[in-house]
Amino acid sequence: MTYDILLTQPVPAPIDAQLLQTYHVHRLYQADDQDALLDAVGPRIHGVVTGGAKGLSNALMDRLPNLRIIAISGIGTDAVDLDRAASRGIRVTTTPGVLTDDVADMAMGLLIMSLRDLAVGDRIVRNGQWGEVNQPLARRVTGTRIGIVGLGQVGHAIARRAQAFGMDIQYNDLREQPQSGYRFFADLPDLARHSDVLVLAASADLGRAIVTAEVLEALGPRGYFINVARGKLVDETALIEALQNGRIAGAGLDVFVDEPRVPEALRRLDNVVLQPHRASATEQTRLAMGEIVLSHLQACFAEPRPQVALPA
Repeated sequence: MTYDILLTQPVPAPIDAQLLQTYHVHRLYQADDQDALLDAVGPRIHGVVTGGAKGLSNALMDRLPNLRIIAISGIGTDAVDLDRAASRGIRVTTTPGVLTDDVADMAMGLLIMSLRDLAVGDRIVRNGQWGEVNQPLARRVTGTRIGIVGLGQVGHAIARRAQAFGMDIQYNDLREQPQSGYRFFADLPDLARHSDVLVLAASADLGRAIVTAEVLEALGPRGYFINVARGKLVDETALIEALQNGRIAGAGLDVFVDEPRVPEALRRLDNVVLQPHRASATEQTRLAMGEIVLSHLQACFAEPRPQVALPA
């Protein structure tokens, strides 16, 4: 039997080729009329390949009555209703581990760009304004105090990189990790108050904003905020106001609340470095993620589907 797969977004060419060799592939992201495509192929779909940020909405899941697996190319499951999937016996898989280093690299890249005003300097040179525009002195990176929100795999990887810059490392998490050797703050505003740079690397499973106006106020006018986690973990309105009014010094953001729609107010600010959610977007990592997705699909379809009683 050849199974039908729905792609919600593109995958690397070698992974796409392997999918085509093994499955009937349907590309939701290319459909001019997505409703018409789902009407035509929805009952035939056995697997969905999607990204962590995009996930799979309940409305879409409900149009796939024979769905057996949601294979996420990423580590977040916050964009999938896990209870709804479980009630239907749908397996939800992720690709942990392989993107850790890339996300940590992005965090450090955003940190360096933000503190050293690299984006501003780039614009000055490109605009032919070198010698005409007096760019203020930047902030030193080495020796700064970094506060990591979420000391999971990515958080630990960021901390290892921070050590190479002689940074003073502290963190906030759901529980203390004494074996880490880093200073623990149970209270997030207290961590922000003792940090020069606050880096958000927490899981978004709870789905609520944890970086609030109170946290940003505690970070203060010389503090910087970096986000490589999820946009919805941040009160974006409060962040914009803090940046506009100088309540924090700057920010480096790879993720946003309503992607790909980034608020114009953020796009106009010079004290913000922006990226289009590309922390794991390297050829090597995306290929590795794709290989894991393929293995999850293969494992799922190699097993008989469990009989699950649907709710009345």
